Amino acid sequence: MHFGIALGSNLGDRAENIRRGIALLLERVPSIKLNASAPVYETEPVDCAPGTQAFLNTVIEIEAGLSPHELHMHLKAVEATLGRPEQRERNSPRTLDLDLLYADTVVSEDPELILPHPRLHMRRFVLQPLADIRPGLILPGRTQTVAELLAELSD
Repeated sequence: MHFGIALGSNLGDRAENIRRGIALLLERVPSIKLNASAPVYETEPVDCAPGTQAFLNTVIEIEAGLSPHELHMHLKAVEATLGRPEQRERNSPRTLDLDLLYADTVVSEDPELILPHPRLHMRRFVLQPLADIRPGLILPGRTQTVAELLAELSD
């Protein structure tokens, strides 16, 4: 199964947090194959407290013989390893945020894991790097490609 994962960091050595996050994920699940990695973008925080440091954001696509829920557990474990508390305020600063964006054509309404990510199509900091690696991707429930969704964003 192919998975898209967004990575973001705005605490500490942001670039190193992203590098370590990818490395830890690949170590945790040796069967994962990294298919694509987008450039890293520095972006202004969205819906965060005033004075929040800018984020570094990117997207990777992996291939793994896991269920989306199994991968989600690994993503949460990597976040915790890099110091992200499980209980936290929404949109609080973070050493590393890992969001599962899509899992092939899987659609999930499970409150623990909604797929595709419910706000993906509204976020330039996700769509831009995703368009860099998968511009022609059409997500489940959408009719436009990732590149078309990105072109329609007004901000």
